[in-house]
Formats: sequence, structure tokens, C-alpha cells
Amino acid sequence: MNDKLTTPTAGLRGMKSLFVAIGVFSAFVNVLMLTGSLYMLQIYDRVLPSKSVETLLGLTILVAGLYALMGLLDFIRGRVAARIGATLQSRLDARVFKAILRRSVLSTERSRPASGLKDLESIQRLLASPVLFAVFDMPWAPLFIFAIYSFHPWLGHLAIVGGLILVVITLFNQLTTRRHELDASAATAQGEAFAETIRQQGEMVRALGMSGSVMERWQILRERALRAQIASSDRVSQFSTMSKTFRFFLQSAVLGLAAYLVLHGQLSPGAMIAGSILLGRALAPVEQAIGGWPMVIRARQGWKRLELLLGSTPEELEVTALPRPNARLEVNQITVFPPEQQKASLRMLSFNLAPGQALGVIGASASGKSTLARVLSGIWRPASGSVRLDGAALDQYEPDVLGSYIGYLPQDVVLFDGTVAENIARMQMQPNAEQVVAAARKAGAHDMILGLPQGYDTPVSTGGGRLSGGQKQRIGLARAFYGDPVFLVLDEPNSNLDAGGQDALNLAIRQAKAEGRIVIIMAHRPAGIAECDLILIMDNGTAKAFGPRDEVLKAHVRNYAQVAPRVQAE
Repeated sequence: MNDKLTTPTAGLRGMKSLFVAIGVFSAFVNVLMLTGSLYMLQIYDRVLPSKSVETLLGLTILVAGLYALMGLLDFIRGRVAARIGATLQSRLDARVFKAILRRSVLSTERSRPASGLKDLESIQRLLASPVLFAVFDMPWAPLFIFAIYSFHPWLGHLAIVGGLILVVITLFNQLTTRRHELDASAATAQGEAFAETIRQQGEMVRALGMSGSVMERWQILRERALRAQIASSDRVSQFSTMSKTFRFFLQSAVLGLAAYLVLHGQLSPGAMIAGSILLGRALAPVEQAIGGWPMVIRARQGWKRLELLLGSTPEELEVTALPRPNARLEVNQITVFPPEQQKASLRMLSFNLAPGQALGVIGASASGKSTLARVLSGIWRPASGSVRLDGAALDQYEPDVLGSYIGYLPQDVVLFDGTVAENIARMQMQPNAEQVVAAARKAGAHDMILGLPQGYDTPVSTGGGRLSGGQKQRIGLARAFYGDPVFLVLDEPNSNLDAGGQDALNLAIRQAKAEGRIVIIMAHRPAGIAECDLILIMDNGTAKAFGPRDEVLKAHVRNYAQVAPRVQAE
């Protein structure tokens, strides 16, 4: 679709004709629902008195054909409804996925499970379920009530009163089950999120002897979810049973009243049976809506959450494609506020880097180093000032294109479900084997990868599986080198490396500089800045010093005499 998908409603554009088709099919289906009642009416009022087998045979063949047509139309409207739901999900899937991804970057509540895709699935399931047909069938209830009135006014009055009682039950169902259903959904999501966190951190849990403690906490969440689900189920079952029982009673009441009228010669036996069948059909959509009410609540809440998600996360604007940039980086007076925070992490920061230069960023914890890494890699945008690559602001590049120009290594390296090669190739569907090996060689990870059970085809999982921290970090470094990036942003790249890994890292940085790339390293250890030409010292979000490495270290580091030999030795 070319239309902007700013709300879930946009996903339904162009499908009005499909809903009209369902309405038309529903009209024919409901008219054909009269078949059973008319058949019984003819059997009791025409066939039995005349004892005509031929009439019975003819009516039976006609009814069989009408029921076959009704079944076909009901089947078709079911297929149409299923395709409406599937089309909506297909149209919104990518939009919702991208919105969730952006929200995970723009929100500090990244630990909460993303519900957008589940919300979309709940809407799709509702559209594909028989509950939707209750909406199209309810307007035809007056037709059945009118048919009952045509038999006798008393029967019609009874049907009206019974229908109103069922409507009241439906309203009470809506008012009283909503809170229980929301509580059950929230409790279930909380328990699932906790269990997933424990699964991902299973090794740490076992190593620290936390199994019993986390199990107790998980059981508390699980029991809370079960109690909420039972309360919701009990309430829905209560109203569903109430409506079903009352409908059965009402049909019997109609039969009893009709029998009374037959005894007084005011109604035929056929009308007695037909009236009971018609009443059941008139009230069936109401009962169906009550039974499917939890699905309606989930879909309605999902719709609201999707509106909030898509409304608060607009689609990224299309930008004019720019040529591959040169390695010239300009940071001009940037001030950065982390998402959903009021205090700036970076304030009025400026520096320029030319091709082949390496910048080491050092400073105490919470001084702004990781924030700067996120800004330089295009993850966060500055509130003021600009970051320019070859003269163009970073937001002038399409995000995925910008990502291909940047080699980013975060502090916490995360690998995804796939092979080592696929992770190095940034999860491309068909990785370029030559580029994968080249990136691994540049990162000094080639020999280490060959030593894995299946080499580059070794499967890994989210969290890295059985790989060590150093192995994950070197694979992450290879991923940063993949695709010939213009500049590298390495956040604590040596935090898990041994001496051999540190040597490989320094060689990789030296080679990147020789190839004219820019390298930016956030580091705590002196060995991390051994290959840096420039140093930026961060202090509480501001630049305390910037300039040539040795000059800055000598002027601002108290133990420079001890640090300098280690740096120069590297």
C-alpha cells in the first residue's frame, strides 16, 4: 500500500467491498435460515393432513437444495472474513514490526514485552472468527421476530421480552468481564516476560544458586495469572451459561404458549414448531456474541494499543538517496537527552574527524560515552546540534543505508538465532561468504571461528549459546567490519578480550585506519586506546579535553607516567 499506515484502520482501506460481500452473503444465509421453519410448517400443516408422499419428497428435495446453498454461502463468507483478517495482518505486519523496533530504541522501557504483533494477531483472529458473523446476523433478528408475530402476536410479545432480557445479559457481560479479562491478559504477559528473562539468563541463575528464588517469584506471577484467568473464565462462563439456559427455556416457553394457542384453535401445529425454531435462530447471534466476548475484548484492547503505537511512532520519511560518503565526521554542538529523560547526557559537544583517524573516548562511568556511541551510530538523535557524515546529517540517510556505512559494536554483544556467518553478515538472508570471511579476518576472528564445531556454519542462539564473552565480542567486531563501513564505533571493544584478542583488535584498528576509515573507541583500559590518534575525555556529559592522545593524557591523567608505557607498548 502507498497510503501511510498511521492507524489500524488504514490497514482496512480498500476492503469495504469485502465487508459488503459478507453482508450480502449474510442476508441470503439468514433468509435461508427460514428454510427449517417453513419446512416444519409445511410438514405439519400440509403433508400430514394430506398424507402425500409426493409432497413430502418434493419438499425434502427443495429443502436439501436450499440448505446446500446456505452452507455454500456460509462457507464463502467465512473464507472472505479470513482473508480480510489475513490481508490486514499482511499490510500491518511490517509497519508494526518497525514501530516496535523504533519504540525499543526510543523508550527506556525496553524490558517490557512488545505486544504490537500479538495485538495485531488478536484483531486478525476476531475478523476470521464466527464472532464477526454475529454482527452481520443480529440485524436480521427482527425478520425472525416478525415471522413469529405473523403466527400470533402473543408469540411475538414473548420473543421480544426474551430478546430484551438476553440483551441485558449481554450488556452486563460486557461491563463485568472487561476488567477481569484485562487483568488476566496483563498477569499472563508479566509471567511470560519474567519466564523469558530467566530462560535467557539460565546460566547465571544456576551459577548464583537463584533457581529456587526465581521459581518462587515465577510461581507467584503464574498463580496470579491463573487466578485472573479463572476469574475471567468464570464470569464469561456464568453469562454464557445464563444466556444459553434462558434461550432453551424461552424456546420451551414459546412451545408451551403455542401449544396453548393450538388447543384453543388460534394456531396450527406447524406454526407451533416453526415459531420455536425461529426464536432460537433470532437469539443465536446474541448467545454467540456473549460466548466470544473475551475475543472481542482482546481485539478491542489490541486495536487501542495499535492506534497508540502507530500514532506515536510515525513512519520514517523517505529521503533522497545519497552517494556513498567519505570518512569525514563532524559533531557540532550536540546536546542529547536519552529517551523519556529530562536530564541531558551530552551537552554542547563538538569535534571533527578526518579519514584514517582514530578517536579514543575515555571518562568515568555515566560520563556519556555510551550515549555518544548511540548518537554517532544513528540510534539516538541529538536534541540540538548535528552529526554530519561527509557533510550530510545522519537523518538524511535512510536508516538501513546509514547502518551499512557504520560498524557498530555495543557494550553488550548480542547474537541472534542463526549461524556465525549469518550473524557476521548482519542476518542477511543470503550472506556474501567472501565478505563474511573478509570481515572475520579484519577482526582477527577467522582462526577462532574455524576452531568452532562447524566453523562459520556453527549455529548460535540469542545470548551466544556456549560461546565465551571474548568469542561473542570478536564475532561482534567482525559484524561491525562487515560490508565495508565508512567508520567504526566500538563501545568497550576489549572488555572481554584476552591478550591475543587485544592484539587482534589493535591490528584491526590499525588496518581500518590504513584503509581510510574513521575509528571511534569508547574505552576504560589503556590498551583500548593504543591505536588512537586523538583522545576525548568526557566528564558529566561534556568534553573535558580533546586533542592528540599523548598531549591530552599528559595534561589530564594523573598517573600518566604509568599509563603511557602501557599505551605505547601496545
